[in-house]
Parts: sequence; C-alpha cells; structure tokens
Amino acid sequence: MKIAIKKHDEYDFRNRPALNDWLWDDNALKDDVREILLKISKEFLRFLNVGVTDEDIEDIQFTGSLANYNYTKHSDLDLHILFDFNKIDENHELVKEFLMSKKNIWNNNYPIKIKGYQVEIYPQSVEEIHHSTGVYSVLNNEWAVEPEKPTHIWSRVNVSDIKKKVEELEHEIDNIENAEDKLATVGRVKDKIKKMRQAGLERAGEYSAENLAFKVLRRTDYLHRLYKLGREEYAKLLSLNGVEEREITEEELYEDIIGILKEDVEWWKKRRKIDKKNFRILVGHVPGAKGSHAKKGCPFHK
Repeated sequence: MKIAIKKHDEYDFRNRPALNDWLWDDNALKDDVREILLKISKEFLRFLNVGVTDEDIEDIQFTGSLANYNYTKHSDLDLHILFDFNKIDENHELVKEFLMSKKNIWNNNYPIKIKGYQVEIYPQSVEEIHHSTGVYSVLNNEWAVEPEKPTHIWSRVNVSDIKKKVEELEHEIDNIENAEDKLATVGRVKDKIKKMRQAGLERAGEYSAENLAFKVLRRTDYLHRLYKLGREEYAKLLSLNGVEEREITEEELYEDIIGILKEDVEWWKKRRKIDKKNFRILVGHVPGAKGSHAKKGCPFHK
C-alpha cells in the first residue's frame, strides 16, 4: 500500500539532511540554548523543594528527534534530568512517583519554549534504559550518543502499518463516550498504548511502527483527548452533588445574569462619557458642522 506523505503532516518521519540549525551549530549545541537548558534544570530542582541539589544530578541530557535528524514541527525538546534514586531515598517507587508528579505539574503549568519548540522535562533514573539514537549531555557539553546520518531508515518505515495501528486506537478513543464504564475504558486504552510503545522500542527502537504510531496520536491530539476524558471521569467519580449531576435553577440563572449586569454598570458609565465626547469630535470634523467643540484638523471624511 503506497501512501503519499505531505511535508510536515502527522505521518512525516523522514530524516533531514542536517540537525536543526536553530539549536545546533554544525554538531555542537548552541551556547544560548545550552545556557537556558541549564537554567531550566536548576529551576526545576528548586521546584522539587525537597533538598535536592546540583550535586544530586548525574547528567542533564537533551534527547529525542530534535537531537537527531528526524525532527518536525511537532517535535518537543526533551530534557532529561538524570538522578541516582539511591541518593534521594531507598524507596525507589516513592522517588519515581514523586518526581513524575512534580514533572507533570511543571510541564502543565510552565509551557516553556525554546526557538518555538516546547520543552518537556523528564526526571530519569540512571538505571532506566533510554531508547534513543541521539543523546547530548548538556552538563558536559558533548554527545553521549551521537546520531548517525541515516540513509536507509525511512525505507524501512512501514507507513501503512503505522496508519493501521493509529486508526485502531483512534476508533477506541472515539468510542469511549459509549462505554458503560468510561474510566475503566480510558485506563485500558492508556495501558494498551503504553505497552504497545514499549514493545516497539524494545524490539526496533524509536523507528518502530509502534513508537511512530504513538507519535501520530500525540500529534493529532488523540492522546490529549484520552487523558482529558480520564481526568473528567475521575473527577465525576469523586464528586458529590457536582454541577454535572444537577441542572441549574431559574433563580440561580437569574442571579448570575443580574450579577453580570451589575458588574457592567460601572464600566458603561465610564465608557459612555468617552463615547459622547468622541461622537461630538467626529461630528465637528464633518464639513459644515457647527459647534465650539470641533477640533483643529482635516475633516473626518479625509
């Protein structure tokens, strides 16, 4: 099956002839980019607020497609901060849960961009296996894993296989609204996507059909929809007499409308004075208009 790929569309995984020149000088990270990445990492440490210092960082790594030749307009700037969890606490699961929670809060509340690309922070254990062919150590200012200019990778990418996986998952997400237990369905689909991507990374790396299908779902906002549905259903589960469970009364609606009108009164008092003055000035600029309020200058119609 042959599929036409338009430049920059959601199925575009072709390689570029060079690294992104907004971020790189030939093969080295630009100084201003490196400095701001170090600053962001330092601010994230402060945000953790648990006494973690610069000495607890094993490395700061820039990875993902922007540290490789397969970047697109959809790419994020993936900034991984590596920790030795043993130095933080012996309970590794507790450390991971805490860091992941802080990461989510940070990324959701601070949409930082560098040269137009969204910065995504990820706190990573030094023991975690990271599947990427391009990893740059921001801390040491050198490549940890230098990407090779690929010549045959795109020919091995099966777009029809990617599209098949994407359409299957899109169909499942589209039909969550019809499920009896929406929250459980969201959880099942999220787990399915996670396992699919992990299996692909372990089998064939970042160019596996499973990982590229995940990227398409992210590019088309289907992942965003999935997580939004999960949050909404979880909130409903824990709500009592929430807004979703009852209709607003006529009395409450009337009070809301009156409240809005009252808020507008003071604004309109000020606005009306200005409008009256402007109106007199405009009339004064019309040829033949009379009145001492006319300002000097050309008639309004010019």
